[in-house]
Amino acid sequence: MEPNEVNFLDLLVAIETSNKHLSLLLAVCDRDRLRNSLTERYEQELASEGIKSYRVTIDRQEPSLFAAINQLVGAEPYLQDGNLAVITVEGVVSLSSFVSEGERSPVDKFLGYLQWTREGMRQFTFPIVIWVTEHIHNEISRKAQDFYSWRQGVFFFESIQEETIVPIDVEPIDFPDPESDDLDLPIDELLVYIAQREATGQEDASLATFYTLLAKAYKRDNQIDQAISTWEKAIDLQEKLNLSLELAHSLNELGFLYYYQGKYNKAEPLYLRSLEIRERELGVEHSSVATSLNNLAELYNSQGNYNEAEPLYLRSLDIKEHQQEVDHPNVAISLNNLAELYHSQGKYSEAEPLYLRSLDIKVHQQEVDHPDVAISLNNLAGLYHSQGKYSEAETLFLRSLEIMERELGVEHPDVATSLNNLAYLYKSQGKYSEAEPLYRRSLEIRERQLGSEHPAVAISLNNLAGLYDSQGKYRKAEPLYARSLAIFVQTLGQDHPNTQTVTSSLMMLKLRILTGFDPATLE
Repeated sequence: MEPNEVNFLDLLVAIETSNKHLSLLLAVCDRDRLRNSLTERYEQELASEGIKSYRVTIDRQEPSLFAAINQLVGAEPYLQDGNLAVITVEGVVSLSSFVSEGERSPVDKFLGYLQWTREGMRQFTFPIVIWVTEHIHNEISRKAQDFYSWRQGVFFFESIQEETIVPIDVEPIDFPDPESDDLDLPIDELLVYIAQREATGQEDASLATFYTLLAKAYKRDNQIDQAISTWEKAIDLQEKLNLSLELAHSLNELGFLYYYQGKYNKAEPLYLRSLEIRERELGVEHSSVATSLNNLAELYNSQGNYNEAEPLYLRSLDIKEHQQEVDHPNVAISLNNLAELYHSQGKYSEAEPLYLRSLDIKVHQQEVDHPDVAISLNNLAGLYHSQGKYSEAETLFLRSLEIMERELGVEHPDVATSLNNLAYLYKSQGKYSEAEPLYRRSLEIRERQLGSEHPAVAISLNNLAGLYDSQGKYRKAEPLYARSLAIFVQTLGQDHPNTQTVTSSLMMLKLRILTGFDPATLE
């Protein structure tokens, strides 16, 4: 089963489990024919379950989602009576971004209406599927954040998954993972659905899909151990049912969780098996094969096995360039990852043109102030930082931060990462008074947005502790190191490189406190 099929089944489950209450489901696809065939298919399958389908088209002159649906409901007694139904919203993909003199574009009007639909939409009690292009999806996530936060699921068709891990101290920002935002059902609801299906004794593809949704929900909530055990259930059932490509996807996801925990020996065989299945079932030039190659390369890169990582990154990049346009956003992601590899090796002259090409693609594919452009600026700034080009790095970090704050909001986690990186730049130059408020603000954002026990919070705690440590403020640093270590042990385990790094830092700090060692005595 190809990724599009997996996403279709997830969308179908989302519709089936959302009746009797409002559920906003974004379906992202740039191809008209594929969009139409998927809509017709789920309408046919839902009809067999007694779920009636309706379609509504957004008005191009007054593109209000609420107005379009409210008009349909007002004309349909079946919908007014709260019967089982799904509404598919069409026409959004046709809205123009062209701006007439003195007017807003149709897309901007649509986004403006979305920001104020929450209260009005509450009266509807059925799932609503809204078909959008990737560009419009990105615009919704940036310019209609209140509406976007209210969605129950986003389903991408013909997308590629890219997964990376965040290193400690200085942090490259990852490009968004288009498959990471699947159906956003509460864990309690998923457990009920699974218990009901398990009680019947019927082991089928739908049960396997529910296992994958539950595993992703656990991962979303940072319940990693529960996510791992649930992926293992999904894998066992997919093997039993011979669902080869779904199995490959689950193996890849489970491999990523072990990779995230720093359990590289457990991650590698899962990644290799996922790659082998995809090559056999899809062919060696398929985009999903490129994804598996990228993830295996990330694993080897994290282990310092650069010679093993490089050919995999190059092959992944080659597939993407052949399967898609050379200036496709997914090509930019591969260029960025290969640049990170060379950056890690100190091959700065090889990394820079790749970062620049990735940035150039993003600028041409998006607007110059798009968050993806800010990500590329951040990563290029990190390279200049490593080279000691502090002035160039500061300019890019500040520009990246300014875009992030304006386009994503001052509380976004990527803003916290930008603040962290700018703080680290100042720390490297001994500008401690400039670094401290940035580290603190980064920590506060992460605690509010991610929760006090998230690994990203542990990174911020470690980095703030390191700042105090560098200044000889050991009593301030010690509790921060200790809290950082406790979070890493709890979330990533004793063997993770971040856990080991903080353990070493805390031990050295305690030694300095006990011996009265002062770094100034070495000057």
